[in-house]
Amino acid sequence: MDIKQVIENYTNKGYHVTYFETGAEAAAYLNQQIDHTTVGFGGSMTLKQLGLDLSLAEHNQVYNHWRVPEGMTAKQVRDLEMTAQVYLTSVNGASETGDMVNIDGTGNRVSAMLYGHKKTYFVMGKNKLVPTLEDAVYRARNIAAPLNAKRLGRKTPCAEGGRCFDCSSPERICSGAAIMCRPMGGVNLEIILIGEDLGY
Repeated sequence: MDIKQVIENYTNKGYHVTYFETGAEAAAYLNQQIDHTTVGFGGSMTLKQLGLDLSLAEHNQVYNHWRVPEGMTAKQVRDLEMTAQVYLTSVNGASETGDMVNIDGTGNRVSAMLYGHKKTYFVMGKNKLVPTLEDAVYRARNIAAPLNAKRLGRKTPCAEGGRCFDCSSPERICSGAAIMCRPMGGVNLEIILIGEDLGY
């Protein structure tokens, strides 16, 4: 994989891409860029591995439904994530040609990544990159979703079998998907691409 070509492909589609060799460098950059504001988190192992929910909370108001404050529900926190000035998420799959794919069970993440924030960051390790859009959709369904279902302890065929079975399980975590082909109009979006493997 030619990272320079990947960056050029995304840039040619209108994305602002910032590249870092390490997750630590990316986290330091984001802590510098995001200061004294409200921050919403899409559920993301990448963001968790970078420790951003904790470090950003030291100088911002952070809303993260993986850390529900006492007296609140996860739904209430998700609602606050949707209206935060800054939103951070990752991707389940990204094509080297310039497309990003996310699959969601609740809809909060795919909704929030498309509209409404002053600034949105997509933070991804190089392991999320695959050659084509079709590969990115496949990765989201057959790699990321099964791993997340297993992490969450869901009783789904993918959690046990390690691939998508397009199941009808009530515990299914992939009810809808969003494909970002180009930056949405009016959205200030920045891709943080990291030369390490992060998340699922």
